[in-house]
Amino acid sequence: MSVTRRTLLTATAAGTLLAALWFVPSANATVETTSQSGVAAASGRGAQPAAEDLAATAPQLAETGPGVDTTPYLIGGTALLGLGAGFVTYSVRRSGTAARPAV
Repeated sequence: MSVTRRTLLTATAAGTLLAALWFVPSANATVETTSQSGVAAASGRGAQPAAEDLAATAPQLAETGPGVDTTPYLIGGTALLGLGAGFVTYSVRRSGTAARPAV
């Protein structure tokens, strides 16, 4: 009965995590551009737009500045990784499966 309950709790936790991740928005770093005919008409040079006009209307990545300080993320990730490894070690020692030889 305990194994069935544990499996049900694991499946519920996994389903809850997936449902929560469904609502995480995605980020797009592209810019909406106008059509090529609008660029040619705006430049006043006929059918061939200037190189400056094409560069101005081409999709570009967002500027992020000098950089993001990732130190808190590295420290937090390392701490959580260590915590997870500690939990695995604790549960292996508690269950005693490491001491028993496999048959």
